[in-house]
Amino acid sequence: MIDKGRHSVLGVLVDAVDYETATARVIEAAHERRPMALTALAVHGVMTGVLDPPHNARLNSFDVVTPDGQPVRWGLNLLHRAGLTDRVYGPTLTLRVLERCAAEGLPVYLYGSTDETLARLVPALEKMFPALKFAGAEQSKFRLARPGEAVEIADRIRASGARVVLVGLGCPRQEIFAYAMRPLLDMPQLAVGAAFDYHAGLLRKPPAWMQRAALEWLWRLGLEPRRLWRRYVILNPAYLSRLFAQKLGIWKATPPPPATEPLSDFPV
Repeated sequence: MIDKGRHSVLGVLVDAVDYETATARVIEAAHERRPMALTALAVHGVMTGVLDPPHNARLNSFDVVTPDGQPVRWGLNLLHRAGLTDRVYGPTLTLRVLERCAAEGLPVYLYGSTDETLARLVPALEKMFPALKFAGAEQSKFRLARPGEAVEIADRIRASGARVVLVGLGCPRQEIFAYAMRPLLDMPQLAVGAAFDYHAGLLRKPPAWMQRAALEWLWRLGLEPRRLWRRYVILNPAYLSRLFAQKLGIWKATPPPPATEPLSDFPV
């Protein structure tokens, strides 16, 4: 297990951990009935924090932020000599956590995406993990929370008997949701992004060599050019330029203090 601490990558605090450590932290929090928020950030996720200081502070309040993208892993290695040989990819981490949940009888709640995606995702996961217990599945409302709705959602999740929540709302909506719900839930939340679509069979995974070479962005851009071109064509060069500015000391990239204020308006 690798745990080399939390470090600033462009001012966003990222944990230099491996799959085993990240999974163990989730399972430990589930058994202890302890609030926890985890997200796996690629370049886009880091840059949402860089460009939005209040969101950066929210990200820095998370219990675990894993290096989902290879460039984020590179950032930890370049800036902080973390020596990581692999990223902690959200879809893969999801399967590692679900495997442990199935083995240890921890019921899982799915929150986000659409009814159609959930209808395909649940049987796909049941096929992979026959012993896995689903406490519930709830699609996104694709709007902001109404007054008092956060408590209603938390009550439904707790009443279901869930011990782990997977949140699939897309970046940065899922991180905002997890931040807002953390004080209301006595269990870990994992903001896992595209994992819902990947494991439901709605997104094709890139070849392993593209993942190792940090070219997953190119694969996804080819699949969804209209939706994703701004994310990759603009944010990827901005990430690299800021990364080298931080390395050279031209830009300090001082992390903001973790946010503590509750959110009333957040995506559900």
